[in-house]
Amino acid sequence: MKFLRLALLAFFSAAAVAQTAPTMRLRGSIEKVDAASIVLKERNGETMTLALADNLVVNEVLAIDPAAIQSGKFVGTAAMPAADGSLAALEVLVFPEAARGTAEGHSPWDLQPGSTMTNATVASITPGAKGRSMTLRYKDGEKTIFVPEGIPVVTLQPGDRSLLVPGARVLVTAQNRDGKPTALRITAGRNGFAPPM
Repeated sequence: MKFLRLALLAFFSAAAVAQTAPTMRLRGSIEKVDAASIVLKERNGETMTLALADNLVVNEVLAIDPAAIQSGKFVGTAAMPAADGSLAALEVLVFPEAARGTAEGHSPWDLQPGSTMTNATVASITPGAKGRSMTLRYKDGEKTIFVPEGIPVVTLQPGDRSLLVPGARVLVTAQNRDGKPTALRITAGRNGFAPPM
């Protein structure tokens, strides 16, 4: 349990990383991998070679039952705003308890143009037609987000470099180090499963 907590805390220490140099999020699939680097084919079709940090953190993203979204859970959800200001979820990540409070708040996100990310505690859930609404509370406010039926609902667990194989779909947090892009954290899906966030 202590290892799990330390691994998750290492993965979610984005604030500490951001203080040293700008980071970038990259999404795509691994083309090649060796002990020191990966070749990533990004979602825009471009290919990039990334060095692997010595302290690289790898986590596995996996699908879970949507019923895991419950009051009191800490979640992260990418969403798209409608013209009336309402928000519809694109995905929901149910954080492991050890990662509660990670990047809490509401901010822009780069999953799709104009998308947002809200990391907060589920205060309540209201069933509705073709989905349900969840009220999320964070330290500076509250958002109500509609969760359509069928969107990805996932969680994370500590992984290792065995997940980094050609064809693996990944979300990479990278930073320029010594003049080259370097992967600091990789969230990988198994058997072609794509991180939806």
